[in-house]
Amino acid sequence: MEKEQNSARATALEHTSTYRLEAIYIYPIKSLGGISCQQARLKLHGLQYDRRWMLVDAGGQFISQREYPILAQLGTAIDADNLLVFEKHNPKNRIHIPLVFADLPQTSVQIWSNRCRAYLYDEATCQWFSDFLHQRVRLVRMPDEAVRYADGRYAPPQTPVSFADGFPYLLIGQASLDDLNRRLAQPIPMNRFRPNFIFSGGLPYEEDTWRSFYVGNARFLAVKPCARCIVVTIDQQTGAYSPEPLQTLATYRQRDRRILFGQNVVWTGEGNDLVCVGMELTRAH
Repeated sequence: MEKEQNSARATALEHTSTYRLEAIYIYPIKSLGGISCQQARLKLHGLQYDRRWMLVDAGGQFISQREYPILAQLGTAIDADNLLVFEKHNPKNRIHIPLVFADLPQTSVQIWSNRCRAYLYDEATCQWFSDFLHQRVRLVRMPDEAVRYADGRYAPPQTPVSFADGFPYLLIGQASLDDLNRRLAQPIPMNRFRPNFIFSGGLPYEEDTWRSFYVGNARFLAVKPCARCIVVTIDQQTGAYSPEPLQTLATYRQRDRRILFGQNVVWTGEGNDLVCVGMELTRAH
């Protein structure tokens, strides 16, 4: 009986709730700090400027907070001409990276199972990041014409993706984080989960059940719940590690040995390509 009542409540809420886009985030360089945006341009591979840059080791293998939690201490910003990278605790230590560039050489980089071409930045730029990490790294950028596809077992065939782990967009409901924080001794901010879109309204984890929805009139497909890794245990201001929230999530959000939080989504290319904070989200039926 209780299960039936919960199901009826969820069905009723689906038809009466108002969903609102509360926040938009981009992460220009993979595994570095994100940028809160009031509006952003949609691309098939993700939001404009989202994870178009990446740090790689001497062999071209991507690096992330999994191996280098200290990357969380690097913030990013974008102005009319530059991508700015700075130390969060020492903002005077910064570097400007022009958004428009010419004559950069290309190199081959590895991200998960994908090998692809990327533009390689000059030695001075790479050295700034190497000095911060005390490890030889290089900064690369994905060419506009680069081909990398999301996992075709879940996303539509030949769905492009940037240097994101697997899919172009990540959606999380604020109600989901609120529910998690009620279970934690110390609440955590949403930035632990590095979403692109945060929405209000509905039940906790309701995004798990979504298949198709609109932001304004832009249509998205929800393709796969997001399996979380150790990055969510890293404080995004300090780079410090703790067992939470994975420890608590594992008690009630584990499916097939994967801990799930958030929904991977793709833009279909339909509708306006500009999304803004405050827009209504509408579930497709």
